[in-house]
Amino acid sequence: MLVDKSVGPTSMDVCGRVRSALRKGGGPKGIKVGHAGTLDPLASGLVIVLVGKATRLSEPAMRGAKEYLAEIDLAHESDSHDLETEPRAVAVLPIPESALRDALAGFVGVIEQLPPGHSAMRVGGMRAYHFARRGEKPPIQPRPVRIDAIDVLGYRWPVVNLRIECGKGAYIRSLARDLGARLGAGGLLRSLRRTRVGACHVNHAVSFDDLPREMNAQHLAPAAVLGLPEAGAS
Repeated sequence: MLVDKSVGPTSMDVCGRVRSALRKGGGPKGIKVGHAGTLDPLASGLVIVLVGKATRLSEPAMRGAKEYLAEIDLAHESDSHDLETEPRAVAVLPIPESALRDALAGFVGVIEQLPPGHSAMRVGGMRAYHFARRGEKPPIQPRPVRIDAIDVLGYRWPVVNLRIECGKGAYIRSLARDLGARLGAGGLLRSLRRTRVGACHVNHAVSFDDLPREMNAQHLAPAAVLGLPEAGAS
């Protein structure tokens, strides 16, 4: 099932809403519901919800290429690289669009990227954000990620709007931080929307706020419709 998550709920909140609706629709109490790829509470957009045996498809679903729409503020920064923590103004002169485009071109390809400290990635059995919220530096290391394309959709200092296509494990918050560092500016992700994962597009998703209170199997699309292998396939 494809859900268009609004800003605020977690990906697990989406799963919980679907699980509750399936139970009310006559499904078993122990029905499994999961998702393919975490979307931060401050981000909106596509969440692939997997039910029953389809929860086994989480890994192949997450391998699909992703597309995001991002709004980055080059005159501010924060500890979380987004609006989860307090923004700080950065004293910097307006940056020409030509310099911005040159800097962005350097991020396309396979790059080394340090995940944000305020993230849900596991480090030694703990989520990284547990360290960060205690004022500690999470023991995380840079890792290779793939950025397939970055398109400038609009630029009016200090805000740039981007469309980003990338592979699994890429953090757009880290891209915002690193772009600012390369330009000698700030780098704050003000908004993020995931529009595509593999063959699945947010245009075909149900809004989180419009999810039915009761659901059954008729509300769920077969894995093949989502461009995924059948759950029982090898």
